[in-house]
Amino acid sequence: MSGAISSILIMNTSTAKSHRGFTLVEIMIVVAIIALLAAIAVPGFLRARKRSQASRILNDLRMIDSAVDQYAIETNRTTGATVNVTDWTNYLKKGSLLYNSGNSLLGSPYGTQVVDILPTVPPNDYATLSDVAGVGFWSPYGP
Repeated sequence: MSGAISSILIMNTSTAKSHRGFTLVEIMIVVAIIALLAAIAVPGFLRARKRSQASRILNDLRMIDSAVDQYAIETNRTTGATVNVTDWTNYLKKGSLLYNSGNSLLGSPYGTQVVDILPTVPPNDYATLSDVAGVGFWSPYGP
């Protein structure tokens, strides 16, 4: 009898070792929870990214306004004089995206500016970012 008992004990310990992992249902529950958390978080991250792009464009508009004013003062330009892109970009930080291209973060050109008239957000950028930045956000550089 002792041989039969020892063989049963050996079988029980070997089957117990093979059931130590997670079941398929447990793994599927964990994956579902992770997918749910990702579904909740991703739209918030995308919205925050668009909002930061809008803030960057608004900051670019402020820098353009300042650069045009500096150019006008140093070259004795009067109200209503046009300022080419190459002229106002010379008053920006060298090596920056705005200095190098004269375009917005989204690739829209800011173009020629006019002395004593505020630059405005490019229409394509406004349309792209309108869901996170309304008219009040762009003040006083809005459309």
